[in-house]
Amino acid sequence: MESMPIMLVALYVFVLATLAGKEVITKVPPTLHTPLMSGANAISGIALIGALIVSAEAEMAREPVVVILGLVSIIFASINVVGGFLVTDRMLEMFKKK
Repeated sequence: MESMPIMLVALYVFVLATLAGKEVITKVPPTLHTPLMSGANAISGIALIGALIVSAEAEMAREPVVVILGLVSIIFASINVVGGFLVTDRMLEMFKKK
């Protein structure tokens, strides 16, 4: 029963972060999306490392729900990092001399 308030706080933070992120992203003009995407790679990399650490700790503590959530976050952060690098590479190709 002790983990229920912690899970509730985590859910509350997740929902607030989602709403705040949506609000911020909708205010960004389209011309700034690509530079922001490349800058977000560092943040996604940090999230990826954090998810790996949390998943490893949860595996040792035998917490299957946390391991599954960690795996999902690892997948999403990896997709974000790879996509960000691809977009950045495409953006930098535009500035190369032909």
